Amino acid sequence: MPKKSWTKKDERQYEHVKESEREQGRSKDRAKEIAARTVNKQRSKEGRTKSKSKSK
Repeated sequence: MPKKSWTKKDERQYEHVKESEREQGRSKDRAKEIAARTVNKQRSKEGRTKSKSKSK
């Protein structure tokens, strides 16, 4: 998993999204990127990140 600050739930979500993207034909690296961005966006939305986010 990319970050130590991720919870077990974040790690499960990452694996689920990564596997889903692979099933849709994405490359391994692209699937990892999409999964990490998805989890980080959710963490940011919930206010669990240190950096400020522009997403809503």
